[in-house]
Amino acid sequence: MKYKVSLNAQGQRLDRFLTDETISESRTTIKEWIKKGFVTVNQQQEKSSYKVIEGDKIEVCLPKESQDTPLLSPEPMDLDIVYEDTDIIVVNKPQNLVVHPSPNHLNHTLVNGLLDHVLKHHEQLADSPNGEYRPGIVHRIDKDTSGLLVVAKTELALENLTNQVSNHSMSRKYMALVYGDIAGESGQINVPIKRHPVDRLRYEGHPEGRQALTYFKVLERFNQFTLLELSLATGRTHQIRVHLQFINHPVADDPLYSRDHKQQFFTTNGQLLHAYQLTLNHPRSGELMTFEADLPYTYQSILENLRHEI
Repeated sequence: MKYKVSLNAQGQRLDRFLTDETISESRTTIKEWIKKGFVTVNQQQEKSSYKVIEGDKIEVCLPKESQDTPLLSPEPMDLDIVYEDTDIIVVNKPQNLVVHPSPNHLNHTLVNGLLDHVLKHHEQLADSPNGEYRPGIVHRIDKDTSGLLVVAKTELALENLTNQVSNHSMSRKYMALVYGDIAGESGQINVPIKRHPVDRLRYEGHPEGRQALTYFKVLERFNQFTLLELSLATGRTHQIRVHLQFINHPVADDPLYSRDHKQQFFTTNGQLLHAYQLTLNHPRSGELMTFEADLPYTYQSILENLRHEI
């Protein structure tokens, strides 16, 4: 497994960086890998406490019996492709679809569907420096978050788009329906984020976490709910969901971050969070491109019902 450190991850401990990247493994396991010499940074062994630097090349080489990586299988899938050319694919991901495979989840992901799609056109996805399971993947959204992703078909596109994510020249806007009547018409949430100490699936706002900044704007108010537009100045895991929970306005139907609030759930499909707009510079031509994806039908229906309650 190979990883390249982005600007967003700079300054993180080596063991924490790898724990975030290899979600299926515990931090204790990662520390053991480092101690046994299975991990190198720029071809040198480092301690768990090593602070990673942008551009560091990290490689995990497990003993042969542990590193057999199954080939990823193309799977026919009804993909909502918003735009495609020889370098990139912009796809509107539905809820309940994982973006890329992992050692414990090799099939039924967006990458499996994309592999089938490009092979039918005698093309391929770009090889990823961030491990064998992520061909073409530039950025991710959570399994139950819907919306736009850009995927790279060429190495040029992957490097260029990854840099756009790191330097924040690529922008993403989201719509979230949140519980409660949020104060003010706009604002920001500037709260560091770290992994939850007990529940590895969750993150939390914490002074010892990594810096995270989210901007929000009110789009519409309902009885006991608010529809927000959100944009990210940083790209932490679960950032929007954690930040909105932190200010006591969690995303509606969020199974991880709303469950403690004992609020009503509209569906069991997952959080009502949609990445509706994506703006980037084309990796080859440099053209500024903006893509938009409508809210899923279920999400739109919920909003219509709320409008009738006012």
